[in-house]
Amino acid sequence: MNGTSSEPNAGLRLAWRLSRELAQIADHGEVDRIPALDAERRALLESLRLARVPLDEEARRLWQEIAALNDRAIGVLEHRRRALEREVDVAVAGARALRAYAANAGAPR
Repeated sequence: MNGTSSEPNAGLRLAWRLSRELAQIADHGEVDRIPALDAERRALLESLRLARVPLDEEARRLWQEIAALNDRAIGVLEHRRRALEREVDVAVAGARALRAYAANAGAPR
């Protein structure tokens, strides 16, 4: 998929649709689907960049929207990563407390 067509912005529109799909996937936490879709979008965007097609108003708008969607997806994924890290920290602290309690539960008072 190289994004070239008789319509100059067809490839860019496809990249925009892929970017929307990536953002929706990130919103729903379906992270296992992201790498393949991102690779497809990345290859398409690279081919568009290498084609050096002049930018009209629609192309500029699409590039801006793709960048905004990308920023949104990254933000959502970063938020999910931090939340998961907090959950792991709480679980580790709980496990430590449980081990300490178990080690001292039979100790004389």
